[in-house]
Amino acid sequence: MKNTIYTRNDQKKYPLTPAARALVKKAIHAALAYESFGSPAEISVTFTDDETIRRLNADYRGKDRATDVLSFPIFDEDEDFLPTTDDIGAPVPLGDIVISVERAKAQAEEYGHSFERELAFLAVHSTLHLLGYDHERSEAEDADQRRRQEDILSSIGQRR
Repeated sequence: MKNTIYTRNDQKKYPLTPAARALVKKAIHAALAYESFGSPAEISVTFTDDETIRRLNADYRGKDRATDVLSFPIFDEDEDFLPTTDDIGAPVPLGDIVISVERAKAQAEEYGHSFERELAFLAVHSTLHLLGYDHERSEAEDADQRRRQEDILSSIGQRR
């Protein structure tokens, strides 16, 4: 099963190496495998700056501040299912991920790990949101999502 993951770099403040992009893709593939998503998936990842993500956060979430990552799922959050592939095996579009490279860089320094590890974490975190997880609903869901994130990151060698 082949997932399709597109990446686009819309920021110029920090270099984004091919290896960093590859790690983000690897993290997304690992999250989909961990969750046993049974169809090939399609996800778009945009790397941006704090100002752009602040605008998106204000427009879509009513929070006028920069954030590290935003998830824009294709499916309706109120639905109890995720779409599956059609008969011809086309990838299922799950949604879009927007990562602030500025926030990722600052958080990596704050938490004392690599910039690449932070990018992988944000990709996994956001992929879980695309699959319907929401750590903001309850403490139990937060703990569950955190456990899943650490399991997935460990599986690709990105432990804390």
